[in-house]
Amino acid sequence: MDTTFRECDTRELLGQLGRMNVLCISGGRVLRRETGVTLPVSNGYSVTVDLDGNDTYVVRRVFKRGAKVWIKGEMVGVYCDEVGEVAYRASCFRNGPWGV
Repeated sequence: MDTTFRECDTRELLGQLGRMNVLCISGGRVLRRETGVTLPVSNGYSVTVDLDGNDTYVVRRVFKRGAKVWIKGEMVGVYCDEVGEVAYRASCFRNGPWGV
């Protein structure tokens, strides 16, 4: 599935995620990008949140080792009132599979 992301206001997105969720997910570390944010978790895992073309979010659990990157789970069509909970669940990589 080819997704095209839109430019995102990261301040608004971080407000929708919630300050406590960001602290729980990444300890407050946030990498801002043009289309969203990356929240580094640990052990090579991170959570990316991007604004999709239809005004919903795409939340991904990403694993990176060296130069290789794997998407370990993805949820598309996440609304703004759900994005904090979905991102938190994506950060819990030790609990097993998540997303599609």
